[in-house]
Amino acid sequence: MIDFYTWYTPNGRKVALLLEETGIDYTTIPVNIGKDEQFEPDFLKIAPNNRIPAIVDHDNNDFSLMETGAIMLYLAEKTGQFLNTKDRDVYWRTMEWLMWQMGGVGPMFGQVHHFTKYNPGKSEYAQERYEKEARRLYGVLDRRLEGRDFIVDDYSIADMAVWPWTARHNWQEINLNDFPNVRRWYMKILERPATKRAWNIPENDQPLPVPE
Repeated sequence: MIDFYTWYTPNGRKVALLLEETGIDYTTIPVNIGKDEQFEPDFLKIAPNNRIPAIVDHDNNDFSLMETGAIMLYLAEKTGQFLNTKDRDVYWRTMEWLMWQMGGVGPMFGQVHHFTKYNPGKSEYAQERYEKEARRLYGVLDRRLEGRDFIVDDYSIADMAVWPWTARHNWQEINLNDFPNVRRWYMKILERPATKRAWNIPENDQPLPVPE
């Protein structure tokens, strides 16, 4: 049994997607970051960086783990799903795009949310800088998806890591019609039953964003 400490953010939904797709047993423990619950001492013991999500694996001596990339790799290895370990070229290509999400998409899109959605007009320089970088990253993804259903061959943790951030395209003022390959990929994943379940973990009133 996995204890899954999370909130309905892109990072939380990355792991929720994987948990729902694998079918592994888990219990959701909401950590309301709007109320600073991530700074509670008990959560600090599990996640020393005070960030969601985090997991505790009770089948592995109550092993705790923070950081989405590490969690996704751990769960993929534990379940033997969504990470091809036999074909080393595919394995490393998946790692490459997983790291691309963690080093680029997550931090840069997060800055767009901060300056464009929540603090518009506070810093014209920052807003322009991060919006421009977000569009560049969408372009990178669009080119990668040319002629592909998924980022690396079959549906994998690379797709699950990137998708929840693109689900905030409306926050980023991105029109997915400008990136047709991303739009096609986005809709293909949105239509998966596990995606629809994961979006509502923990329960929330945010509608699944469907591009125009």
